[in-house]
Amino acid sequence: MPYEFTPLGRSLLAQVKEFLEATVYPHEDRYLREYGELGEHSYPPVLDELKASAREMGLWNLFLPHLSQGEPGTKLSNVDYAPISEELGKVNFASEVLNCSAPDTGNMEILHLYGSEAVKLRWLAPLLEGDIRSAFAMTEPAVASSDATNISLRIERDGDSYVLNGRKWFTSGIMADRCQLMIVMGKTDPNASRHLQQSMIVVPKDTLGVTVMRSLTVFGYEHRGGHGEVDFRDVRVPAGNLLGEEGGGFAISQARLGPGRIHHCMRAVGAAERALGMMIDRALVRSTFGRTVAQQGLVQHWIAQSRIEIDMAREYVLKTAHLMDTVGNKGAATEISGIKVAIPKMAMRVIDRAIQVHGAAGVTADFPLADMYAYHRTLRIADGPDEVHEMTIARREILKRDPSFRL
Repeated sequence: MPYEFTPLGRSLLAQVKEFLEATVYPHEDRYLREYGELGEHSYPPVLDELKASAREMGLWNLFLPHLSQGEPGTKLSNVDYAPISEELGKVNFASEVLNCSAPDTGNMEILHLYGSEAVKLRWLAPLLEGDIRSAFAMTEPAVASSDATNISLRIERDGDSYVLNGRKWFTSGIMADRCQLMIVMGKTDPNASRHLQQSMIVVPKDTLGVTVMRSLTVFGYEHRGGHGEVDFRDVRVPAGNLLGEEGGGFAISQARLGPGRIHHCMRAVGAAERALGMMIDRALVRSTFGRTVAQQGLVQHWIAQSRIEIDMAREYVLKTAHLMDTVGNKGAATEISGIKVAIPKMAMRVIDRAIQVHGAAGVTADFPLADMYAYHRTLRIADGPDEVHEMTIARREILKRDPSFRL
């Protein structure tokens, strides 16, 4: 085992598990009831109670390895945070309870590393406190955004401001009640080299010219926070809202997506674990042809395959987290792409088996499996589609054998 959990990491993991069992799971039904009563993308009041409890226990902002003095949270390595992320993946709102939910996690990292002091004070501070939510606007409807250099939304300098024009969609988190800002990626210099044309900038959601056109469903589901289509028409923001330097947007996006992929993948492992548990529980109480479903050989095969696949996936992600901690995101690039391809597929297989064991009930809203399946199917597209990651992995492997290789 190349990685090792620190005493702090092991202690916090135990606390998170205890907190979920004692506080979060018992309130899952209440959360769903309040969310249903208030409507899509609402903020159920139970969250404030749960967040207060988490904050009191010190279970807050556990994903940032580079917190500054005085900022609320606990510094954890990627390896130490990974199993915590797995536990949070078992309940779809648990990450928000600990202020560790996407896209806020990646946005907070970007603001921390690349934001001016004024931007940090105005936007990072309330995000770290969990008082507001944020969105990430990168994907566009008119171009294939799997190639991030295709991004066409314009960000043009005009005196002491930048002016944005264009359209985004699948803007993660924009529909949330408490979303107040977006981090937007756009093109500042079309004449620069391909990877230096893009920049990132903070845009308050209520800025004149920002229009949220609609929320995009995923297999008919309105996932929490939403995936909005947003129009930018002569949107003017202060030049100080630029993150990093002009032309640094592509590099920032890659830095943002590395840790995010670890988080997504470990949450997927957690979801698969919960699906496996649900599969077994269901198989034990249902009977077919005079035997419990758990006694059927095919179902036992599914359970065994799921156990093997989950454990293999977990080790793959933890190895990748260890590499990120020791050699950096660039040194772990192949593994980051690898887990991004392998883990969502694994989760989908396990969840699909659990749906099958549940029968017709598995595709209803009476159980979380259908929603889980829809969400994890999106992960094969989000943060780069499988095909792009496979292409980059293949190129790196070929170059090891033939450094002169060119497409």
